[in-house]
Amino acid sequence: MKTTWSTLSKIGTSLIVAATVVACNNKDQAKTESKGPSASASATEKAVEIVYVNSDSLVANADFYKEIRAQLEAKSKKAQTDLTSKGNAFQREVADYRQNAQTMSADQRAVTEQRLARKQQELEAFNQNASSALANESAAENAKLYDKVADFLKGYAKDKGYKFVLTYSKTNPSILYADEKLDVTKEVVTKLNDSYKKEKK
Repeated sequence: MKTTWSTLSKIGTSLIVAATVVACNNKDQAKTESKGPSASASATEKAVEIVYVNSDSLVANADFYKEIRAQLEAKSKKAQTDLTSKGNAFQREVADYRQNAQTMSADQRAVTEQRLARKQQELEAFNQNASSALANESAAENAKLYDKVADFLKGYAKDKGYKFVLTYSKTNPSILYADEKLDVTKEVVTKLNDSYKKEKK
C-alpha cells in the first residue's frame, strides 16, 4: 500500500483562486484610456493584476505541506509494516499446515482450512480498510490545505492589489507560458511559512 501523496500536489494544480472579482472596463473606456498620457502606466498596472504561484515549489517548500506529508507517509509505513507482519505470520501458518496435512484427520484438515480461510479474509479486509482510511485522511488534509492556501492568498492578493492568483505546474500545466516576473511563489512560500510558525506557537 503506497501513500497517494501525489493527490496533495493536485491542490496546486487545481488551485485557481479568484482573489477579487472586478468589472471589466467597456470597449469605449479602453479606447479613451489608450489615447491619454496614462495609457502606458495603465497597461503596466493591469499587467501585474494577475500573478501566479508555482504549485510544485509551493508543495515542496511550504512547511505545513511537508509536515502533513511526513505524517501521512509515517502512517502509510506503519500500516505497510503491520500488513507485512500479519502476512508473514499467515504464510507461516499455511506452510505449517501443508507440512502436517498428511498426518491430520479429515476433520482436523477441514477445521484448519476454515481457520486459514478466515484469516486470509481478515488480512484482505485489513489491507482494504487501512488503504481506505489513509485515502480518506489524505483527502481531508488536502481539503484543509486547499482552504488554508486559498484564505491566505485572498488576503495576500488584496494587500498587493492583485485581481487573480493563478497556478503554474510543470507536472500538470494549465498555463503554457508564464513570465517569470509574475511569479510570486517565493514570497508566498515565505509568508505562508511565517504565518504557519506563528500558528504553531
